[in-house]
Amino acid sequence: MDIATIIGMLLALGLMLQAMSSGSSLLIFVNAPSVLIVMGGTLGATLIHYPLKELLGAFAILKKAFLHKDVPISDSIAQLLTFATKARKEGILSLESMMDDLDDLFLLKGLQMAVDGQEPASLKEMLYLEIEYIRERHEKGGDIFKTMAFYAPAMGMIGTLIGLVQMLQTMDDPSSIGPAMAVALLTTFYGAVMANVLLLPIAGKLKRRSETEVLSKTLITEGMESILAGENPRIMEQKLHTFIAPRLRESFLDKQRRK
Repeated sequence: MDIATIIGMLLALGLMLQAMSSGSSLLIFVNAPSVLIVMGGTLGATLIHYPLKELLGAFAILKKAFLHKDVPISDSIAQLLTFATKARKEGILSLESMMDDLDDLFLLKGLQMAVDGQEPASLKEMLYLEIEYIRERHEKGGDIFKTMAFYAPAMGMIGTLIGLVQMLQTMDDPSSIGPAMAVALLTTFYGAVMANVLLLPIAGKLKRRSETEVLSKTLITEGMESILAGENPRIMEQKLHTFIAPRLRESFLDKQRRK
């Protein structure tokens, strides 16, 4: 679970609720027509903008903003160097015995291609092609949440106009001015909160998740190409270290030698 996402949402919403309740009851901020205008309007506009299949796909990847476990790049480098050392000593076919222990499907696919005798250039091309498709799918999901964040405040403004029209039509009845004004103000409030506290932060988190995943898969691709090409593990380690910050570049091979 991504604790930062949970803490961020609790902090933002919690402080807002605290401020809202400090001067009056929270119930005055609850208005069913405003909710229907903003949420229903945003969802409806998004359905017009995107096919239903793509919208459902975006909600399917929403869990990545909350449930995601990053594998440290240094761990991936260590794993690839283990494969490289074994392949150099025992041959590329010896890696087949290590495939059952892998949870990363992308790494498993690369290892399977290597064991099957794929050429290094061909393996690299195919894996990079898959990375590109993964990036496109992730960008599409993030764009949908950005689009919803664009529509939510607009629907809030539409609700405000509806409330103002209702208020102006009933100026002779003071008892109806309050409910109409509540719709006018709360729809703008709901739209702003929905866009800036939920949708845009989620889109940003999904973008970051995509960047991290693409980096990890690019590292695996470069490592698998080096293994298949029979590259010296020491040279391979230096190449893979370019994917991480200098302060994190600890030699896995030196550590193994010291043991």
